[in-house]
Amino acid sequence: MEDQQRWSDAGQKITFIPKLSQVFFNLDGHVRSHYQIQGKDGSNRLVLICLGLLNVVLLITSVVLGVNCAKVREGSFHVSHSAVAPIISELNYLRSNHSDVIEAKEEAKNTLERAVKNHTQLKEKIEKQKTINDNYQKQVEELQKELIDLQSNMSAMEGTCGRCLPGWVHYNSSCYYFSVIESSTIKKNWPDSRADCIRRGADLIVIDNKEEQRFVSDCDENTKSEYYMFGDGFWIGLTDTKSEGTWVWINNVTEVEQRYWMDREPNNDNFGEDCGVAVYSSSNPWKTRFDASCQHEYRRWICEMTSS
Repeated sequence: MEDQQRWSDAGQKITFIPKLSQVFFNLDGHVRSHYQIQGKDGSNRLVLICLGLLNVVLLITSVVLGVNCAKVREGSFHVSHSAVAPIISELNYLRSNHSDVIEAKEEAKNTLERAVKNHTQLKEKIEKQKTINDNYQKQVEELQKELIDLQSNMSAMEGTCGRCLPGWVHYNSSCYYFSVIESSTIKKNWPDSRADCIRRGADLIVIDNKEEQRFVSDCDENTKSEYYMFGDGFWIGLTDTKSEGTWVWINNVTEVEQRYWMDREPNNDNFGEDCGVAVYSSSNPWKTRFDASCQHEYRRWICEMTSS
């Protein structure tokens, strides 16, 4: 039992009685136990006084530590506040300017939209102006063409000294109209061709001398359109409709010259060729006539009128 007794500083013996019920094994296998201190009443009061003084010391220490911590916190707060103050000021500045930035952004957006709209309108105006310019260009080209035609007609009129209508050819004392000049595709039979000449104040050509014969032959050469000789040619004012074989000009002059007919012409082929045709002949410029059907063949024609 000696291990269970201890001596105090006052010479009092203190006995430690372990409670068996509080002995136990911990997780690492070592034995642990609690002891109850038992002693006299005087020793207990001493212990209590010591504990009370210890508590007072601890309380005073806690108060001192609390005051110091408070001071440290206050100083820390002031330090932190002084460090954060510029950041807070900058943040407030940014917040105040944020609305200005938003307004500037909206204004820039509106300005961009207006610029895009103006660009679109300007582009449409440019396209319209381009169309107008193209139309003006076409009109200018047409006017230039008309000017060239007028100059050509003026040159022709100057060449004939105003003695023939525009489009007519002057030779000696007569004016001649070649239908091919107005249209290379329009062809008529003999009666319709003569009617066209009369409508123009003229009549089908009457060839009454060798100079005129050569003139018509040369003109026929310059206006021929087909390689086949008998498919080309112009109606002239010569016919034998009243008496077969007797060729009479429309001015009632009987044609007695036979050298202007082509070989084996006139032949009255199929008993229906009663109107005269003048054509260019490369073999002989004098043999340039043959007969053809007045009603059923369609050819170009030559009109003649006296020059003014």
